[in-house]
Amino acid sequence: MEEIVNNTSKLVLDSKEMDRALTRMAHEIIEQNKGIEDLALIGIRTGGVPLSERLQQRIAAIEGTMLPTGILDITLYRDDWSTLSQHPIVRKTDISFSVDNKNIILVDDVLYTGRTIRAALDALTDLGRPQKIQLAVLVDRGRRELPIKPDFVGLSLQTSANEHVNVFLNEIAGRDEVVLEEKA
Repeated sequence: MEEIVNNTSKLVLDSKEMDRALTRMAHEIIEQNKGIEDLALIGIRTGGVPLSERLQQRIAAIEGTMLPTGILDITLYRDDWSTLSQHPIVRKTDISFSVDNKNIILVDDVLYTGRTIRAALDALTDLGRPQKIQLAVLVDRGRRELPIKPDFVGLSLQTSANEHVNVFLNEIAGRDEVVLEEKA
């Protein structure tokens, strides 16, 4: 679905399409991991957290078991934090289980340069040694700066450098949609 929202933005995923994409991703996660044994979901703050919770619910509906979930804050692991703010806002990482020998599904809303994921990998491996780490993203917008590739993708969207992908999630923004905007 590509609906023009205004002259500089277009809707690329509506609520129903987002729901279908997440359901498909949940099935793919189960299939590629041959079940859910030793599997856990970890959402990257901010957008990855509600998406990991939604994937947890969908997987539970299919498999009848709730996977452990966690929240990862990567603020101090970013290689650009000092350029973003002199006083970065550090929030709590909340992972109540050992990541050792787990198959971790790292969840984020948008994959672009790969730098957020690199930071998340550093933060995660500081917590222990997972058996395997896989990446699930709602939107892969291409244009990588680092050799990072998602394992599970809701929507692949080729974008230009002057475009921005906004993911609006009901838990944060009060609506579910993905909008592609042209930067001024």
